[in-house]
Amino acid sequence: MAYVISPDLCMACGTCQGECPTGAISEGDVYSIDPDICIDCGTCAGVCPAEAISPAE
Repeated sequence: MAYVISPDLCMACGTCQGECPTGAISEGDVYSIDPDICIDCGTCAGVCPAEAISPAE
């Protein structure tokens, strides 16, 4: 399962984007994760200061 970014919590700080080994995170007003590219490593969730990233359900 891919990880997802909560639009209510994301601050668009960019911390997660630089940590993603596959480049699955796209920049925007709220960042997003491409589920087809995400390898479910969880690195992004570990660095998110807003705790906005979690495994998809």
